[in-house]
Amino acid sequence: MKEITMDVLKDAANRLLFTMSEEQYQTLYDEFKILTKQMERIGEIPGVDDAEPMTFPFDCTVTYLREDVAEKPLDRDEALKNAGSVQDHQIKLPKVVG
Repeated sequence: MKEITMDVLKDAANRLLFTMSEEQYQTLYDEFKILTKQMERIGEIPGVDDAEPMTFPFDCTVTYLREDVAEKPLDRDEALKNAGSVQDHQIKLPKVVG
Protein backbone atom coordinates (compact mmCIF):
# COMPACT_ATOMS: atom_id res chain seq x y z
CA MET A 1 0.00 0.00 0.00
CA LYS A 2 1.19 3.49 -0.82
CA GLU A 3 2.39 5.39 2.24
CA ILE A 4 0.12 8.29 3.15
CA THR A 5 2.19 11.45 3.52
CA MET A 6 1.26 15.10 3.71
CA ASP A 7 2.31 15.48 0.06
CA VAL A 8 0.03 12.62 -0.98
CA LEU A 9 -2.91 14.26 0.81
CA LYS A 10 -2.20 17.66 -0.77
CA ASP A 11 -1.90 16.06 -4.22
CA ALA A 12 -5.21 14.22 -3.75
CA ALA A 13 -6.93 17.43 -2.62
CA ASN A 14 -5.49 19.28 -5.62
CA ARG A 15 -6.77 16.60 -8.01
CA LEU A 16 -10.22 16.83 -6.41
CA LEU A 17 -10.11 20.62 -6.86
CA PHE A 18 -10.46 21.67 -3.24
CA THR A 19 -8.18 23.31 -0.74
CA MET A 20 -7.74 22.93 3.00
CA SER A 21 -5.85 24.78 5.67
CA GLU A 22 -2.65 23.34 7.10
CA GLU A 23 -4.54 22.52 10.29
CA GLN A 24 -7.13 20.52 8.30
CA TYR A 25 -4.36 18.67 6.46
CA GLN A 26 -2.75 17.80 9.80
CA THR A 27 -6.07 16.51 11.17
CA LEU A 28 -6.59 14.40 8.05
CA TYR A 29 -3.04 13.09 8.25
CA ASP A 30 -3.51 12.10 11.90
CA GLU A 31 -6.75 10.30 11.01
CA PHE A 32 -5.00 8.38 8.23
CA LYS A 33 -2.27 7.28 10.67
CA ILE A 34 -4.97 5.81 12.94
CA LEU A 35 -6.71 4.19 9.97
CA THR A 36 -3.54 2.55 8.64
CA LYS A 37 -2.72 1.17 12.11
CA GLN A 38 -6.20 -0.34 12.27
CA MET A 39 -5.80 -1.90 8.81
CA GLU A 40 -2.46 -3.38 9.85
CA ARG A 41 -4.09 -4.92 12.93
CA ILE A 42 -6.82 -6.44 10.79
CA GLY A 43 -4.12 -7.85 8.49
CA GLU A 44 -2.57 -9.66 11.47
CA ILE A 45 -5.69 -11.78 12.03
CA PRO A 46 -4.84 -15.43 11.25
CA GLY A 47 -6.51 -16.62 8.04
CA VAL A 48 -7.86 -13.20 7.05
CA ASP A 49 -6.42 -13.62 3.54
CA ASP A 50 -8.39 -16.87 3.14
CA ALA A 51 -11.74 -15.23 3.89
CA GLU A 52 -14.05 -14.54 0.97
CA PRO A 53 -14.80 -10.83 0.55
CA MET A 54 -18.36 -9.80 1.39
CA THR A 55 -20.49 -7.54 -0.75
CA PHE A 56 -23.42 -7.62 1.69
CA PRO A 57 -23.29 -8.55 5.38
CA PHE A 58 -26.21 -11.00 5.29
CA ASP A 59 -26.98 -14.08 3.21
CA CYS A 60 -29.91 -13.15 1.00
CA THR A 61 -31.56 -15.80 -1.09
CA VAL A 62 -34.75 -14.79 -2.81
CA THR A 63 -36.79 -17.86 -3.69
CA TYR A 64 -40.24 -16.61 -2.84
CA LEU A 65 -41.16 -14.53 -5.88
CA ARG A 66 -44.74 -15.02 -6.96
CA GLU A 67 -45.73 -16.16 -10.41
CA ASP A 68 -46.56 -13.38 -12.82
CA VAL A 69 -50.23 -13.93 -13.55
CA ALA A 70 -52.00 -11.60 -15.94
CA GLU A 71 -55.23 -10.20 -14.53
CA LYS A 72 -57.88 -7.82 -15.79
CA PRO A 73 -56.75 -4.24 -15.05
CA LEU A 74 -58.93 -1.81 -13.12
CA ASP A 75 -61.16 0.42 -15.18
CA ARG A 76 -60.35 4.13 -15.04
CA ASP A 77 -63.16 5.14 -12.69
CA GLU A 78 -62.28 2.37 -10.23
CA ALA A 79 -58.60 3.38 -10.27
CA LEU A 80 -59.38 7.07 -9.69
CA LYS A 81 -62.13 6.72 -7.07
CA ASN A 82 -59.73 7.03 -4.06
CA ALA A 83 -57.51 9.74 -5.55
CA GLY A 84 -57.47 12.98 -3.57
CA SER A 85 -57.55 15.19 -6.65
CA VAL A 86 -58.45 14.28 -10.23
CA GLN A 87 -58.13 16.45 -13.34
CA ASP A 88 -58.87 15.33 -16.92
CA HIS A 89 -59.17 11.67 -15.84
CA GLN A 90 -55.71 11.74 -14.26
CA ILE A 91 -54.50 11.97 -10.67
CA LYS A 92 -53.47 15.57 -9.98
CA LEU A 93 -50.28 15.88 -7.95
CA PRO A 94 -48.68 18.97 -6.42
CA LYS A 95 -45.89 20.62 -8.38
CA VAL A 96 -42.54 19.21 -7.25
CA VAL A 97 -39.92 21.04 -9.32
CA GLY A 98 -39.88 24.86 -9.57
